[in-house]
Amino acid sequence: PDARLPGVETLTSGRPLFFDSMHDLAAAYPGIPLDATEGARAFLPLIASGRPVGSCILGFDRARGFSTEERSVLTALAGLIAHAMEKARRYESETALARGLQGVLLPRRLPAHPLLETAGRYLPGTQGMEVGGDWYDVVASGDCMALVIGDVQGHGVQAAATMGQLRSAVRAFALGDRPPDEVMSGVNHLLADLDPGLFASCCYIRLDPATGRALASRAGHPPPLLRHPDGRTEALDLPGGVVLGVDPGAPYPLTEFRVEPGAVLALYTDGLVERPGSDIDDGITALRLALARVGAPAARPGRRALAGVADRLVVASRHATDRADDIALLLATRRPRPGSPR
Repeated sequence: PDARLPGVETLTSGRPLFFDSMHDLAAAYPGIPLDATEGARAFLPLIASGRPVGSCILGFDRARGFSTEERSVLTALAGLIAHAMEKARRYESETALARGLQGVLLPRRLPAHPLLETAGRYLPGTQGMEVGGDWYDVVASGDCMALVIGDVQGHGVQAAATMGQLRSAVRAFALGDRPPDEVMSGVNHLLADLDPGLFASCCYIRLDPATGRALASRAGHPPPLLRHPDGRTEALDLPGGVVLGVDPGAPYPLTEFRVEPGAVLALYTDGLVERPGSDIDDGITALRLALARVGAPAARPGRRALAGVADRLVVASRHATDRADDIALLLATRRPRPGSPR
């Protein structure tokens, strides 16, 4: 019975239907329920990418005729509505796919080590395509632990997929116990060969939890922050190379530093420190000062004390409604050996 409804017929046939009066509508479709006794109606097909996606019904209070020009305008309007609906549907599908990809690719839990505590946080953006290419990871690398954070340019499915490829490549290099500069060079070659039209920044630190010796390389990424046990904080001076995927032969300097027991190392993406109209250096300074205030896990007993520090560092961003970019944060602190003085 629905086949003889004008809304269904215009959807299945792809042809608009115009009725100058409710009398004309009732005559064309005997027995259908009418919502009024006076007026005119236009039933317009919504066609996107060559296929019907719905129908649009326009009602007019008084009987009226539809000129050729009016019919053309209303039909064109229906085309615009259909295009907007299709675009919104595609956007929702891509967002769901990207969110699913990222949910699978980000670590569900970080590996445990008796001498190292880690905590990671990720926040999607709140504007546009929410899911981006930020990621963090912790990987056992020989006797050391690899601390990784990265940011693929852009948002959506392609950024999330590229992030997954880079994360897998970094993990493979880390499991092979390669030094950070070789990891950066290898991943850079990979991204250049893939040529997805995107670039990425990354920071890779190979930390020995037993000695505190750290080796680091970074590719166009903001500098890590270090909170010393006495509360002093600094942005580590790590000479870096260009972002990944731009120059296949780019060098990535290797820097060595030390992380004392009780010190907190913070790796983050630019979404945590960058704001429109503000200098990124000011954002890094603000994060450094926040780390100085809240970054003392030793003062809070328990094996998950660092998780509380991570929550405090992202609390303002978590409640912001205007996050244009996604955010990743990775914290690490060395635990003293059992029986050693604190």
